[in-house]
Amino acid sequence: MSNLEETAQVDKAPSSRFRQAVLEAARRFKAGWFDLAGVLVRVRTQNLFADWGYDSFESYCSKELHIRRQTALKLTRSYSFLEKHERKRMADKDAGVRAPAFEVVEVLAQAEERGQLSSDEYRAIRDAIWDPNRAPGNLKRELTARFPRPTAEPVHGLARFAHTARRLANELRGSARVPRALSDHAAVLADELEALADRDQER
Repeated sequence: MSNLEETAQVDKAPSSRFRQAVLEAARRFKAGWFDLAGVLVRVRTQNLFADWGYDSFESYCSKELHIRRQTALKLTRSYSFLEKHERKRMADKDAGVRAPAFEVVEVLAQAEERGQLSSDEYRAIRDAIWDPNRAPGNLKRELTARFPRPTAEPVHGLARFAHTARRLANELRGSARVPRALSDHAAVLADELEALADRDQER
């Protein structure tokens, strides 16, 4: 074997290892939103943020994780959508890698929230959603066209309502005379009003 051939064989090994490393990095990147959303749902559902000294889920995300409130809401909403429609797939250890792109799931979650997407409609398009060969950008455009945002006039005062609800929720949580369950209900109401106000601003 010539020196040139020996050098070529030696060079292939590092190249092969690097190729595998790139593949693993891509898998971790794709699973990133799914894994983060999953733990955020747990933090929110179990009120773990309160055990860690925060008065709200949004405050925890913003101050400790440096994640914007709207981003956290989008992540948890998308993950909850998959939990509702894909229980079996969610239990798979590779669910994060195989899950649809976040921007695709977000379109569907919003459509369902607006009443545009039923369970039957989701079943009709689910194969396309989970097809790894479909480009996320193209799929998002198709779904956005299929489930367009309503063109109705925006509701006025939502930001003010959301601010008032958040202030009330914070005050209730700080009172020892108010049952925890009641302050939690107020926090959930504030979350929903804030999400509604944000969606209204995006129109």
